[in-house]
Amino acid sequence: MQQGGGSETEVTWEDQQNINKFGRLNNRFHELEDEIKVAKESNDNLEDAGNELILTDEEVVRFQIGEVFAHVPKEEVENRIEEMKEVTSKSLEKLHEEKESVLAQMSELKQILYGKFKDSINLEED
Repeated sequence: MQQGGGSETEVTWEDQQNINKFGRLNNRFHELEDEIKVAKESNDNLEDAGNELILTDEEVVRFQIGEVFAHVPKEEVENRIEEMKEVTSKSLEKLHEEKESVLAQMSELKQILYGKFKDSINLEED
């Protein structure tokens, strides 16, 4: 732990479990940030598609279903895009809630670990 003449703080099994939990939470935090980024891009793309659909004069438009484009009535595509935006928004909201929960748990663990190990442990990212 500390170098030199200082006394070392013993790492108990419980401390190790807290350190491991912090590491898992930190990994999940970074995964959530990536998932949020992808969900935001998807939501932006759906918004752009909805705006483009408003500008078109055609009654039947091409809509991608999987790897295939199908000719679908404009009104049905508008409904599908709205449904997709709602699903993406709800997903994004859940991801933000989970991210806040993870941050709160990480903060609690930081207090516990820094309280015991002081400067002997570094839980901050550079």
